Amino acid sequence: MHQKITWLLFFFLTSVNAQNIETIQLRPLQENSFSSIVPLGTILELSFDDLDADSKDYKYKIEHKTHDWKPSRLLSSQFINGFNQNTIINVTNSFNTLQNYTHYSVQIPNINTVITKSGNYLLSVLNTYDDVVFTRRFVLYENATTIPVSVARSRNTKTLNTQQTVQFYINHKGIRINNPSQEINVAIIKNNNWNEMITNLQPTFFKPNQLLYTYSNKTNFWGGNEYLNFDSKIIRNTSLNIVKITKGDVYNHYLYPFTYNKYRQYSYNPDINGQFAVRSLEGNDNNTEADYALMHFSMEVEEMFKEKEIYVFGAFNDFSISDKNRMYFNPKNKTYSANILLKQGFYNYTFATIGKDNFVNTNEVNGTFFETENEYTVIVYYKPAGSLYDRVVGIGKGYFSQNR
Repeated sequence: MHQKITWLLFFFLTSVNAQNIETIQLRPLQENSFSSIVPLGTILELSFDDLDADSKDYKYKIEHKTHDWKPSRLLSSQFINGFNQNTIINVTNSFNTLQNYTHYSVQIPNINTVITKSGNYLLSVLNTYDDVVFTRRFVLYENATTIPVSVARSRNTKTLNTQQTVQFYINHKGIRINNPSQEINVAIIKNNNWNEMITNLQPTFFKPNQLLYTYSNKTNFWGGNEYLNFDSKIIRNTSLNIVKITKGDVYNHYLYPFTYNKYRQYSYNPDINGQFAVRSLEGNDNNTEADYALMHFSMEVEEMFKEKEIYVFGAFNDFSISDKNRMYFNPKNKTYSANILLKQGFYNYTFATIGKDNFVNTNEVNGTFFETENEYTVIVYYKPAGSLYDRVVGIGKGYFSQNR
């Protein structure tokens, strides 16, 4: 299964020099919309906080990429009307918070930057010295095809209870495909997590104006488990899954301990598939009036995980691994713990382990079950002979659900 799902550990989408940068979001303007895979022309907003709380000059830079995220052959003038690099000028200071910060935001497209081509894009934020502070991916697509997607329980008897199978069709009446193996590439992404995707797929069947991808095993994903969650929308009082609050330089929120059980059973719990939403009930503007709290995560175990490290994992850290979200073991109380500074809001998270092979395993602690509700996005890239770039000609979405 390792070779099927690509975990891009320490890839370019993770932060490089972001020691004081928190709460990075790249999303459409619609409320509770978390995906940066959107139709061409959709407004995406990038926002982040600088905890140094000073006035820095940050710039954004946009690069077009191939279907496999390598540099595109297009010049910036071929995919942008305007400039591919500009200063972020929407800067505001936090108000009435213990943790001071400066909030930055920019919407794309804007008067200086209008993207004209579909495809994969890398958005970089640069500091005054043109060093990359962090990067994020986004995809702009055309509605030139329709892609029905179905998600079902794995048919493999060995993974019947732990995996899900994704199957889909590409209906391409609107575009001519002469050689699908050369002209079409697809990617399947689980829960908007770029670290967990399947690529390098060929159609299993061909029909007039239709390509079928009906694999039995090659498009299997681990089901995982529903994400854990907490809600820190009230900074001074306990809320969902927060057991205790203390006040120091910032507020400290202590979460209910998680008890590890290797025989854990599946239990349905609605989640937002690892995402987070900034919100505060104590101010009018979440961007600048939501405070930061030091969240205390803990996991009780019978014994220490051998030759493995454990991390708190979710969209809040771009599904990545770093020292900031690592958990440390205390042999006296047999507990792993981590303290992570997070802006007020509703958060999903889980636990990930990593061993000597550097494989990030999100199933070892919380389990993996075929019943888990997941969202899968299929991206279709089209590059006919002689074309300079990979168009994204459509996406499809599928969800696993079962009668309860």
